Amino acid sequence: MYGQNSITINGVLKDAQNGESLIGATVEAVGLGKGNISNEYGFYSFSMPAGQDSVTLRYSYIGYETQDHRIKPSANLKLNISLQPAGSVLNEVVIKANALDEKRRSTEMSVATISTKEVKALPALFGETDIIKILQLKPGITAGSEGTTGLFVRGGGGDQNLIVLDEAVVYNANHLFGFFSTFNSDAVKDLKVYKGGFPAQYGGRLSSVIDVRMKEGNNQKFTGSGGIGLISSRLTLEGPIQKDKSSFIVSGRRTYADIITRAINKANEGVEDYNPIPDYYFYDLNTKVNFTLTEKDRLYLSGYFGRDVFGFNNETFDFRFDWGNTTGTARWNHVFTPKLFANTTFTYSDYRYNIENILQGFSFKLGSNVKDANTKVDFYYQPTNNHTVRFGANATYHGFVVGRLKAGSDDGQINFEAGQDFSGMEYGVYANDEWAVNKRLKFSYGARVSAWQNNPAFYANFEPRAAANFSVNNKLSFKASYSRMSQYVHLLASSGLSLPTDIWYPSTETVKPEISDQVAIGASYLFGDNVLVTWEAWYKWLQNQVDFIDGAEIFGNNELEKELSIGRGYAFSPMEIEIEKKEGKLTGWIGYTLAWARRGDFPEINQGRYFSPRFDTRHNLSVVALWELSRRWQITATWVYTSGYVSWLPVGRYSIEGVPGEQFQTVVPAYGDRNSFRYPAYMRADLGVVWKFRSKHLESDLTLSVYNATDRRNPYFIYIEPEYEKTPFGEVPVALQAKQVSLFPILPSITWNFKF
Repeated sequence: MYGQNSITINGVLKDAQNGESLIGATVEAVGLGKGNISNEYGFYSFSMPAGQDSVTLRYSYIGYETQDHRIKPSANLKLNISLQPAGSVLNEVVIKANALDEKRRSTEMSVATISTKEVKALPALFGETDIIKILQLKPGITAGSEGTTGLFVRGGGGDQNLIVLDEAVVYNANHLFGFFSTFNSDAVKDLKVYKGGFPAQYGGRLSSVIDVRMKEGNNQKFTGSGGIGLISSRLTLEGPIQKDKSSFIVSGRRTYADIITRAINKANEGVEDYNPIPDYYFYDLNTKVNFTLTEKDRLYLSGYFGRDVFGFNNETFDFRFDWGNTTGTARWNHVFTPKLFANTTFTYSDYRYNIENILQGFSFKLGSNVKDANTKVDFYYQPTNNHTVRFGANATYHGFVVGRLKAGSDDGQINFEAGQDFSGMEYGVYANDEWAVNKRLKFSYGARVSAWQNNPAFYANFEPRAAANFSVNNKLSFKASYSRMSQYVHLLASSGLSLPTDIWYPSTETVKPEISDQVAIGASYLFGDNVLVTWEAWYKWLQNQVDFIDGAEIFGNNELEKELSIGRGYAFSPMEIEIEKKEGKLTGWIGYTLAWARRGDFPEINQGRYFSPRFDTRHNLSVVALWELSRRWQITATWVYTSGYVSWLPVGRYSIEGVPGEQFQTVVPAYGDRNSFRYPAYMRADLGVVWKFRSKHLESDLTLSVYNATDRRNPYFIYIEPEYEKTPFGEVPVALQAKQVSLFPILPSITWNFKF
């Protein structure tokens, strides 16, 4: 601490072209070894010795032109800096690849970041770029079924991922039954996923935090971008409300398969034996405005609305299934002093699904809903250059409608209603300090105290967090971390998939909060300036895991807790490796994970013995490459290998004879231990070519994607079918045959992306 002989430099770092704040940009006092990086709101602060001699401040960010500013450090100084993107300057600019070195030196571990540039360039299913699917290519993260956006992180379930969009919780981040995510890449500014070593400001889930932040909108000029693909189109508009002071962004996306199928159905009206095609579409809308109120105050308002709609009807049958998310965020940033920054946030989340079926003379409705209203305040305090302190608190109201079923006849003779309503309050208080002991050793330590109240149940948990980084030299670092997490809401699902009909359920006296403890160690080595090799090993303990008993009655059940079983679990990996290259003509990464996951101690499941959950895959290998041939041409490719998923299939059979005189036998499958069968290995190669071109007012590219380029038929699911043999007494079952269903063959697609 410098005391009266020191000054503090603070400000906000922005993109000069659009006014977007820059997250993780670097500022340093050249020659003094003092500096810092900007936080998630672009704010930075650091102290340096006061004096009369001028000092050079250097501002840098990967992909941007470095700026130097000469100052006289005689008094506290506020400097808001706008950096110019490297591609926008005429003179050649040398960009230092400091992003990987910052990652090596940071106390953060088990963290992955994805840029929208990578997302838009990589080949995608039906040409629909998807941030969540790119995350599946990172080590430690296992995908769900073929082509879906399911995420299973380090042996955790699909409900154990905290997904937040501008700090509002997204409960189901899927479109098209899981084949696409709810995030429109045109509206996304930054994405970071934590697989372990969780910062203390995050809580409420066990396995990962996926923090998605929307763009703020261009406050310099009006611009637009979008794309037209095979199944959907999208459009984003942004611009200043008042130049340099306020801006807006509106981004929308919609599929149009329903328009085509409706036309086909209409053209075939009256055709005998014609089966109408079901109606399906999804859409989403992102909006955001922000205002610079004063030099110390900034206000953000953002929202998301998305829906999937599936319908089918004919003369006697009318079926509709829709689900979706609504979120809203109001955020206020305030700079109290050059060293103290605060962010106050109110968020609202609403996830619901509804199934409605109307038959002749009878109808039923089935639905579920979870709503959150959350208030929180976060403080960012920099007492000295060696300490960065974060602390804050939050309170969340949860409202649940669980499996609400209404059924009845048109004449009113039959009426039935079932389901449960719950509410609960979740609280959290946290504090965390990042301490740079010296140039080689850094610590991050803190704790979160969380609590849950759902009368008459009350729970409180202490969640310590700690991480350390030791730099042996400017190439090699060793890291370690420990974190405890608590989860008070549970996704009730017996399969490994995150289907939209899954039910969110609160902690009660019977269903206790889930708890995880994770330890990790690792090492990072920087080859040259732009190739980082990271190795991590980890172990995770899981308590109070929730699963359905076999044959559970889920819908229309007012005593759902009787259908649940509570157990334990663990997962571990001795080898999680990533090789990253961020700069140059050829960029990308290689990721490999060797891991095990187990669940057990469920009294009513598998006789209490441990078993593998569906997402327990032994080996996961991914290769991602982006090759910039020229300013106009880029080739991209991904290759994925995953050990087969486990499944619960019969290990034998027995036959039941018909009544005397009948020539009929029924084959009944016999099951052994749960999930004792493993699917064949999954392997897929995707290719992409991007051709960029521009006119006077329009930048465009054509992206050709080839999904599953080798046409490998990977298993989507496997089912059992009996084989029969003809005898004088009729057909007799003689064997059970496992048959594989594959979903996607080789699928080429083309997308036109534009920007003006």
